[in-house]
Amino acid sequence: MGDPQRKAALYEAFARTGKALSSGKRLELLDLLAQGERTVDALARAAGLNLTTASAHLQTLKQAGLVATRRDGVRIHYRLAGDDVAALYALLRQVARTHQAEVEPARAAYLGTDDAEEVDREELLARAQAGGVVVLDVRPAEEYAAGHIPGAISIPVDELAERVAELPDDAGVVAYCRGAYCVLAYDAVRLLHARGRKAVRLTDGMLEWRLAELPVDSGAVA
Repeated sequence: MGDPQRKAALYEAFARTGKALSSGKRLELLDLLAQGERTVDALARAAGLNLTTASAHLQTLKQAGLVATRRDGVRIHYRLAGDDVAALYALLRQVARTHQAEVEPARAAYLGTDDAEEVDREELLARAQAGGVVVLDVRPAEEYAAGHIPGAISIPVDELAERVAELPDDAGVVAYCRGAYCVLAYDAVRLLHARGRKAVRLTDGMLEWRLAELPVDSGAVA
């Protein structure tokens, strides 16, 4: 039958991972880290946290083995401990959406509801290969530099209103951001439609693109 105490210790070890995931802000930090390595300062700003709170959440994630660190002088850089952590995060969201009635209305309230067209990854690849489409990355520039869809151009959503003229008039736009629950692409498409531009969204984003093991380019905008 096995030793009950050893069995309990094993399941408690499993539970530590679950406990680390039992915070919305810690999940948001994982979402940010799925885009690439970041400092504590950068994570705190992006997640709307003070440094003390951000550090405490990151330490919890580190103790559970979900994130790893490296030191660069006085700065500590965090990253996901592995692609399996990104996959776990993506699966957790999918399970929640499938089995929790509260998720869908919360998703709609955050992202907004509209009739904008969406395309999946296969359709995006087909359109890009056929030409006549602009793949637009609307994430912050540092996330684009950490990894982006090959051929995508970078215009962060908070700069898009002033830079619409950089997009060719005769091409449709496919906008993407961090993942399936990222509002940036929604905001970008709404803005482009208001300016009379043809634009659609990628159904998900960079998280799912990486997990599908599709090609990724890195480096800042030239």
